[in-house]
Amino acid sequence: MLGLGIIGWIIIGGLAGWIASKIMKTDDQQGILLNIVVGIVGGLLGGWLLSLFGVDVKGGGLIFSFLTCLAGSCILLWIVGLVRGRGRSRV
Repeated sequence: MLGLGIIGWIIIGGLAGWIASKIMKTDDQQGILLNIVVGIVGGLLGGWLLSLFGVDVKGGGLIFSFLTCLAGSCILLWIVGLVRGRGRSRV
């Protein structure tokens, strides 16, 4: 994944963030920029979680990197949904 550079991170992150927003049904609330941010942060979160379980995330390849970003993005959107849900119920 490092070989792709910043453009690769944006493309993979954008796709993963967009698909995750479709899966988690938050696509109406997000634009393309937020999808990219969610995908990149989700990739970092997914990579960190996998490394906790001893999975080598560095040599996984393009598809593995995409799936890691996708899973991490779904987890991130789920956490954001929990936080937002709690905030709305108190108001």
